[in-house]
Amino acid sequence: MFTGIVEELGEVTAVENLGDASRFRLRGPIVTEDAKHGDSIAVNGVCLTVVEAGDGEFTADVMAETLKRSSLGALDAGSRVNLERPTAVGARLGGHIVQGHVDGTGAIVERTPSENWEIVKISLPSGLARYVVEKGSITVDGVSLTVVDAGTDHFTISLIPTTLALTTLGIKQPGDPVNLEVDVIAKYVERLLGAQTEESAE
Repeated sequence: MFTGIVEELGEVTAVENLGDASRFRLRGPIVTEDAKHGDSIAVNGVCLTVVEAGDGEFTADVMAETLKRSSLGALDAGSRVNLERPTAVGARLGGHIVQGHVDGTGAIVERTPSENWEIVKISLPSGLARYVVEKGSITVDGVSLTVVDAGTDHFTISLIPTTLALTTLGIKQPGDPVNLEVDVIAKYVERLLGAQTEESAE
């Protein structure tokens, strides 16, 4: 489990095409301090398994399904990425519960800067709109954020200077894709209520 509090702005150093998968090499001295084979690291909000780690870098294999459902397929050498290790048991939950399982992708629509923050509008796949509510939580490229406004095909977030400086959301431009993970609690509630409705109808 992750919390959506990015630990480090890392970088893709190499991408190897494996046919039905890709092997990524990523630089992240902080997240690799204690990383070993089999550990999990979230890359732009996608939970990946460490294959090898050393000298401030790690490799991870990304299956075709993940490349298709997330924006990782658009990355190449030199791309900047948000990195986070799983939260430790007993640690503070600074953001919200994040699984690292991307629900879909959106794109930056527009950015509106102001003196102390920036409003960013992001497109929203129709299948995810029902899970996104005003003042609710959403994960964008692995960053835990609060929804400002929620529409049927978009939502907005407000980014403080720290988020702009320390994550990819400070450099992404209109048209750039972003990974989205909605609040897992909303999905469980929907499933449970659906099951109760089916039982009542029997």
